[in-house]
Amino acid sequence: MAIEETPPEGTDLDWEVQAILAFHDDDAKAAIETLLLDCKYLRHQLALAESVLSRGITRGWSPKYERDV
Repeated sequence: MAIEETPPEGTDLDWEVQAILAFHDDDAKAAIETLLLDCKYLRHQLALAESVLSRGITRGWSPKYERDV
């Protein structure tokens, strides 16, 4: 399945899912594994950033590790 290089105007989640699956040759397990590893990496980066930012810079903001559903 051919996927466009750039998403169309008003990109929806379905396009992104198709792009991820196409990148992994329609191997859903490999796509999920990559996404979970990305989440783990980004949470680690967020924790590092939180540890070096002062409360004054962020004006009391603190990161959330879980998204609101």
